[in-house]
Amino acid sequence: MASPLLKESAAKLKKAIPLMLKHQIPTTPTNYALWYAYVGENTPSLNQHLDKVVSQYNTCPPSQSERLYQEFLSDPVELDLIDMRQNLDAMVTELSQSIKDTNLDATQFQSKIDNNYNKLNKIEHEGFTIEEVLTVVKNLVQDSNEIRISAKHFSEQLAKAQSEIDSLKHQLKQSEHEMLFDALTHSLNRRAFNNDLKAIIEQQPQGLCLIIADIDHFKDFNDTYGHQLGDQVLKAVSKRLQESCQDGAKLYRFGGEEFALIVPKSAIRRARHLAESMRRSLEKLLLKDKRKGTAINNINASFGVAEYKLNDSDSALIERADKQLYEAKRLGRNRVMPL
Repeated sequence: MASPLLKESAAKLKKAIPLMLKHQIPTTPTNYALWYAYVGENTPSLNQHLDKVVSQYNTCPPSQSERLYQEFLSDPVELDLIDMRQNLDAMVTELSQSIKDTNLDATQFQSKIDNNYNKLNKIEHEGFTIEEVLTVVKNLVQDSNEIRISAKHFSEQLAKAQSEIDSLKHQLKQSEHEMLFDALTHSLNRRAFNNDLKAIIEQQPQGLCLIIADIDHFKDFNDTYGHQLGDQVLKAVSKRLQESCQDGAKLYRFGGEEFALIVPKSAIRRARHLAESMRRSLEKLLLKDKRKGTAINNINASFGVAEYKLNDSDSALIERADKQLYEAKRLGRNRVMPL
């Protein structure tokens, strides 16, 4: 007969799998864990966040799955972090061997206890001398001490392993963040962009739009004010674009001074309107060069917008948005294309 826990697990899977199929969620370990927790309804904030993402995308892009998994479940997932994997494997092996050793010690101890108790049972029937009785008691004390030492060693091994696991979990969480986010601007990175765009095109591409933005004359900022201030420009632009995101749009650092925005369930008109509002917002940016005591208020960007077409590949969609960006640059920069 199946245990109550097994029945509960099976029931949750029967709920989770149809939901994953409905929203075209890939069957990865991370997604299984996420949707298993979702149908369990033990973490209301997780369900609220996941519902919001699904309402925006009609699916859950990989970067959002990773983010929600890290925030609400926080256990390590399958990541390309070889050193940490090896460390975890080594700890599992060490713990496994320690458990085997302790089990063997316990088995041997039980055998000795049984043997000594058999001897004690014979005392009243066979008339053991006081010396023989003391020998049996002495053996019991010695055997008890041995298992105590073995148990203490095992406890120390567990404590050490727990400490190492906690440290690795912290490192894994940090590495997972670094895998998804750009260190300088704190926006999602190119890897997250590639994964999300491909996943949305494969799962729910209807109404998908892509915006690519490029900071105008960025090389001039570096040449005039230095790379340190150039980094400040990148951070400020990223923050301003992030603040302007709406309707489920997600910001990614596309590379260099370029940013990309994936806008799900939209249309070219709405996406272009979003890009235009972002362009105007960037025009109001003001930075100060503390070394020279001058204000920098000429931060602009050009935008290219493209909408998903039937049978588009991710590269085709990127190419069309990039062409529109090039056209915006050609026509004088600081504008959104197409008109």
